[in-house]
Amino acid sequence: MVTRELEAFVRAALPAPPARVLEVGAGRGELAVALSDAGYAVTAVDPAAEPGGIVQPCSLLEARGSFDAAVSVVALHHVDPLEESCAHLATMLPPGRLLVIDELDIERYDERAIRWWTSQRQALGADAHEHEPSDILGHMREHIHPLERMLAALKPHFDLGPPVPGPYLHRWELRPSLYEAEIDLIASGLLPAVGCRLIATRK
Repeated sequence: MVTRELEAFVRAALPAPPARVLEVGAGRGELAVALSDAGYAVTAVDPAAEPGGIVQPCSLLEARGSFDAAVSVVALHHVDPLEESCAHLATMLPPGRLLVIDELDIERYDERAIRWWTSQRQALGADAHEHEPSDILGHMREHIHPLERMLAALKPHFDLGPPVPGPYLHRWELRPSLYEAEIDLIASGLLPAVGCRLIATRK
């Protein structure tokens, strides 16, 4: 889900329009549309995209072009092959250009996060998970690249800014209005900060 808070983070990091922006793993294209409406020249790619829309149905490794900046919103953790794809991404950005990253840190996820997320889904009327939180967490960790591996794949090609932990759960099939509740729980030590943001600069 693309929230106004997420859009503000991305816009604050990008150069001014009409910069050419590559969005990696663009999903249904909400952010790509918002950036296009703001005057950016956006190329959005996602291997699961339907043909004919704003998002091109191709992987990062298949993307082509030269861009003034790139954006990846909870996408790198699914990219495969990760190291080769990050190396290819670097070829499309001249030195000094920025890669804006919004990710989740699967190593910070714990059973508290799963239970809170599940309870909020149930409050929305969604079907409850039949599996134990530990089983859900184990499945996620099997299928999602850890943050450390993502950063290691980028490091040969980018100077990495400090990763900043923050909220994410409210954006995962929940409601943007839960942002403040998640922030409060993180501040109280009752939830882990499972989101992570950083800016990387092409070497």
